[in-house]
Amino acid sequence: MQTTFGTGQPGKENTDLAFTDSLTGLGNHRRFFDKVDRLISDRADDPAPFTVGILDLDGFKPINDLFGHKAGDDILIQVAMRLRASMDGYSTVCRIGADEFAYLYPMVFSEEQAAEKSRMLIEILSAPYDVGERTARLSASVGCSLFYSGDETTEILVNKAETALYHAKRSGRGRVVVYTREMEEAAKRVTRIEQALRRAVSAGEVEPHFQPIVDLNSRRTIGFETLARWTDRDLGVVPPSVFIPIAEERGIIGPLSQLVLRKATEAARSWPKELFLSFNLSPSQLVDQNTGLHILAILDRTGFDPRRLEIEITETGLMNDPASAEKIVEDLRRVGIRVSLDDFGTGQSSLGRLREFHFDKLKIDRAFVSSILDDRPSEHIIRAILAMCEGLGMDVVAEGIEDEAQADRLVQFGCAGGQGYLFGKPADADATLGYLRDSYRGALHAKAI
Repeated sequence: MQTTFGTGQPGKENTDLAFTDSLTGLGNHRRFFDKVDRLISDRADDPAPFTVGILDLDGFKPINDLFGHKAGDDILIQVAMRLRASMDGYSTVCRIGADEFAYLYPMVFSEEQAAEKSRMLIEILSAPYDVGERTARLSASVGCSLFYSGDETTEILVNKAETALYHAKRSGRGRVVVYTREMEEAAKRVTRIEQALRRAVSAGEVEPHFQPIVDLNSRRTIGFETLARWTDRDLGVVPPSVFIPIAEERGIIGPLSQLVLRKATEAARSWPKELFLSFNLSPSQLVDQNTGLHILAILDRTGFDPRRLEIEITETGLMNDPASAEKIVEDLRRVGIRVSLDDFGTGQSSLGRLREFHFDKLKIDRAFVSSILDDRPSEHIIRAILAMCEGLGMDVVAEGIEDEAQADRLVQFGCAGGQGYLFGKPADADATLGYLRDSYRGALHAKAI
């Protein structure tokens, strides 16, 4: 007769493993949802409030890239130990994503208390982490939601906390945001815009507008930056500051960008051949290795010379995946496309990136240009950027020039290129063609005189 010992234990062990994060030993996504489900069930007859929080480590990927994945795992284990030690006997913390943790506070009943305890977690996680013989620092962002009604499910609570986390990360690092009714309305509006934008991209309704870039000494137009503009039949004019982030976050930016580039290059074919077209790539496009292929296919289809195209990328875009961005940049430069670093001075990349990526051009951010006349630090920063670019053999364009005094000061400092409302606001393809006809007619007239 066969004898078995520990009846039921293997099944329990398998269940425990299914609910446990193998790296940190914390509960996983399933464990967290199970805990919240049970608490909702327990309070069904008397829905006393409780708090759910989602915590995301800020800037963990660059640390992973810098120190390596083993060091990244060590940091995650240390994060888990700190979070577990901070929980009282009622509370639970689980790891639910690569660098995302969720916690349940059954005895936290108010938004104020939820925010206070979440700020304490951020403070605990801000202390240095041991990485071999070195140390690293991290910040974290937190989104919270409170259970108030028996109608709310675990999924609803977690979605609300994720929405609050999104707002926390958009407002800066190390922030706590507690979900509010206003966020729910904002989330619904974002969804409406997303749906309308998908339809507009599919129907080809997003249009390129073009802003002149000039030689500051002669004031001659040397190129145009392409800017996306969208007017919806129901929503009206939707600013790019609204729809571009939504396109980026909801995975629409690729098709949107391809549509605008196709229309822009079709329009620019009829421009004088010495004029270039500048076009922005988003951070998510710099991690998609198909980006270069899409651009080249569009240029081939429209017959636009790659040597007349400049691609603008931002410092922040480089930080997401430097290796991927570098490969895309090199693929584009190989066919003659020039690459420009946009919004210089406002991101997080190091000066070493300028050497690593071999940019053709640098664009000085409008924040420095707007204060050049009355702020000595801005003046010195612009001078330093110009001297650096001269040494690196890079062209420079100053953005956001709005009056003659700013343009004159930049010329005095040796800045060759400029862009801003002083020289022209973004205009559609027909208006831009009219602008060029007038400009070249005037130039020909002046030459005849």
